[in-house]
Amino acid sequence: MAWRNIFSIYAVLLILHAFATIASSQSLSPYYYDKVCPEALPTIKRLIEAAVYKERRMGASLLRLHFHDCFVNGCDASVLLDPSPTIDSEKNAVANVNSARGFEVIDQIKLEVDKVCGRPVVSCADILAVAARDSVVALGGPTWTVQLGRRDSTTASRTKANRDIPSPFMDLPALITNFKNQGLNKKDLVSLSGGHTIGFARCIVFRNRIYNEANTIDPKFARQRRLTCPRVDGNTNLAPLDSSPARFDTAYFTDLINKRGLLHSDQQLFVGGSTDGLVKTYSSNAEIFSADFANSMVKMGNIKPLTGKQGQIRCNCRKVN
Repeated sequence: MAWRNIFSIYAVLLILHAFATIASSQSLSPYYYDKVCPEALPTIKRLIEAAVYKERRMGASLLRLHFHDCFVNGCDASVLLDPSPTIDSEKNAVANVNSARGFEVIDQIKLEVDKVCGRPVVSCADILAVAARDSVVALGGPTWTVQLGRRDSTTASRTKANRDIPSPFMDLPALITNFKNQGLNKKDLVSLSGGHTIGFARCIVFRNRIYNEANTIDPKFARQRRLTCPRVDGNTNLAPLDSSPARFDTAYFTDLINKRGLLHSDQQLFVGGSTDGLVKTYSSNAEIFSADFANSMVKMGNIKPLTGKQGQIRCNCRKVN
């Protein structure tokens, strides 16, 4: 009888575990807004297309916002919170200050989405995730099914942003560890780094590379970049992250093979290490890159989301309700 009771208890525990696993996997869903606000996603798409048409660089900026959000306590829109007496804003972190942009576009989307929905039902975190996807598509990149139902954080952490957002000065082992800490593998590292096929970087983050990394940089490329990035001053001068910064393609990986990666962390993906093979594959096969990038974006978007009764749906993405 005792053994029967033990087995019964064990069976119940297994069932409960199964239900918990199912509930966890279903906490985000691509159909989350289908009934509560079917106009939400089309509205976001329309506004992203308009923003990217107005300024193509904006697509890269919005993709980067989602990335920088997810790497700090998960995809919870903490990156959007302004400084306050209780918020140590991630906007002031080294990776974001005077660099992260696109906040006004997110504000506009939030305003319009709440209007068409009749109330605040779409989280700022979901807006960031959808905006990233729609930005990539607007610039000629792949699409993917965004999992939805995230809620917004009520806190932010500049300290964690400084610690967890990968630095442009990291070497390959540090990058691999950084991504592993988020549950992401080498394929995720290389494919998501391919997001640098769009956008620009500031002189201050690539100056050391173009003046001091002779062994891993094409001399002609270094001379070209020095024209707009002097040894002193010009910290905010911009240079394209690859040779076609307004188009989502595989030029980023071809540039790495030719030692023309702009950032130290970019070129580290192709310096004779364990990620060389993936760089070669992506440089010659746009379909594989697009598929892997899409899969990794879904994976990144699922990092520690707040769901159910966790967090809140912010009325204003810049501040807690």
